[in-house]
Amino acid sequence: MKQTPHMHKIQQNMRPGVITLDGFLGKDSRNLVDILIGDDGDVKRLGYNHRAIAFRMVEMRDEGMIGLGEFVSVDPHFEIKVDSVRGKLPCPFGDPGVFPKVNTTVRNLSLNREVTYTDLHIHFILVHGFYEGKGSPFRLDPEVLVTVLEVEKPEEDYPFI
Repeated sequence: MKQTPHMHKIQQNMRPGVITLDGFLGKDSRNLVDILIGDDGDVKRLGYNHRAIAFRMVEMRDEGMIGLGEFVSVDPHFEIKVDSVRGKLPCPFGDPGVFPKVNTTVRNLSLNREVTYTDLHIHFILVHGFYEGKGSPFRLDPEVLVTVLEVEKPEEDYPFI
């Protein structure tokens, strides 16, 4: 698929130093549209959709909110910590509003693995199917997310949002 001028502008917003110090693309030299298509294909091959992943991320974040910056135990075998730091970030896709800098760390004790994500990541995945570019320090690999968070397979496929 060809990248539109609008998508090119969004990709420019994702470069280092525009919105964040590191940007959102890492060393990924692909066009933004190709990054989105690649991750969408990976998610579908795994048998999931972006909505199911994002909803599980929200669920885990909400479970951890009671800890006020400390890890809390969540059945059956998770520890979750939610931290909030000062500041807010806009969405580089140009969506209205800003997102608070809330970091959620989920430890899956049965797998001895953990993942950390932000509220902006949840928005990226739910609305845009964007997991950041490969090589980005904050990229979320869809397979890691569904494994560590134990995302349930959706009963029906929701259209890409």
